[in-house]
Amino acid sequence: MTRKEHLRFCERCIKRELNMKIGLVCNLTGKHADFEKECENYELDTTVVETKNETEELDHEVAMSRLSEENIEKFKEEQNFSLGLMTSIITGTICAILWGIITVATGFQIGYMAIAIGAAVGFTNRFFGKGIEQVYGIYGAIIAILSCFLGNILSIIGFAAHGADLGYFEAFILIDFGKLFDIVGDTFGFVDVFFFAIAGIEGYKLSFRAFSEKEIFELNEEES
Repeated sequence: MTRKEHLRFCERCIKRELNMKIGLVCNLTGKHADFEKECENYELDTTVVETKNETEELDHEVAMSRLSEENIEKFKEEQNFSLGLMTSIITGTICAILWGIITVATGFQIGYMAIAIGAAVGFTNRFFGKGIEQVYGIYGAIIAILSCFLGNILSIIGFAAHGADLGYFEAFILIDFGKLFDIVGDTFGFVDVFFFAIAGIEGYKLSFRAFSEKEIFELNEEES
């Protein structure tokens, strides 16, 4: 974790202390934070939460570590695997079609579209699936990556249709899929791997139900 990421925790921790020479430190060690993901000594300063609008989304693993077992069970009951999966596939398919249309219309492939697909699939999964378990992120990543591949394939079919003066559906029926996949392999390069990987990461991270510092604080307060 970077110093900036550490400070997001330290600024809200009751064990923080200002060292005039080196900045904000932990009063237990007198040093800068050096933990990864979460600090075992972290204790939320409630006055900070009460005076700030702590709406920034927390990392999923961090959020899960701060939720009580009762709240985790409650949110598990609100999950909807089938709806999240179905809507994610629909979103990914629509995005893939748009990928093909834009690529054919512009004459070149825009790698950033893969990132947009990953985000669209992830947010759709989050909204409809309401998932907090690992499986939601896994299938979100898979759907995002497969949607990128589908968009790539549809763009090749679109170019073939234009070249042969055929309709898209007619080109789809007549195309030799063995050769199609050879073309996909020949045109797939490092840049594609890079953007597809980002799409998968976005599809994974954004698929989980989001929690802010303030929301977790209020949930825990309700139980106390």
